[in-house]
Parts: sequence; C-alpha cells; structure tokens
Amino acid sequence: MATTVLIVDDHPSFRRTARALLEAEGYEVVGEAENGNEGLRLAVELAPDIVLLDVQLPDLDGFEVTSRLLAGNGATPDVVLTSSRDASDFGPLIAQSGARGFVPKAELSGGALATLIA
Repeated sequence: MATTVLIVDDHPSFRRTARALLEAEGYEVVGEAENGNEGLRLAVELAPDIVLLDVQLPDLDGFEVTSRLLAGNGATPDVVLTSSRDASDFGPLIAQSGARGFVPKAELSGGALATLIA
C-alpha cells in the first residue's frame, strides 16, 4: 500500500511537479491545497500519511498549519516543511515546529521524504 501525501503550496507549478515526482517514486498524492486553511480541511478529510507543506502560504504560514495539524484529535500526519528558501532562513522555527523535517523544494524526492519520516 502506497504512502499517501497531501501537497499544500500556493504555486500550481510546484504542486504539479511535486505530484509527478512523488507519484513516479511510488507515493500516492491524495490531494492538493493552495493555502493553509484548505490544507487543514483536506488533511482532516483525506487523512494523508504525509503533509508536504510550504512554509510561506498566503493565509497561514506553514508553522501555524503544522501546529494546528499536530494539535488535532486522532491520528496526525507526518508534516514535512518545504520552501524555495534555505532552512537556515527560518532559524530555529523548523526544529521547534514539530514537523518531521524540512526539504528544500529544489531537493524534493521520494527518498528525501522517506529519510525524514523513517
């Protein structure tokens, strides 16, 4: 059974690329959201194993979305943060967020996700 992923990013081109890349590596992308509120709703509705979450979204930032996802009742997904910016740009926020880790958008791969959620 494939690991399921919800992609939350405000750039349609990144969502398309991430979907194609992850599906080619055996993941099942169960949904896409263009902002934090939609991501929260779909995470509850679709119950993915992983939420690939952009740090910079137009409504809620990825850190707030992570906090809300992990505070929910019941099973919580593994959250992996991503950004076109470098992890060092966010200082200690990534480590403090409760996310499983961070993958720069340019380095996204199924292997990178698997390493973080192992």
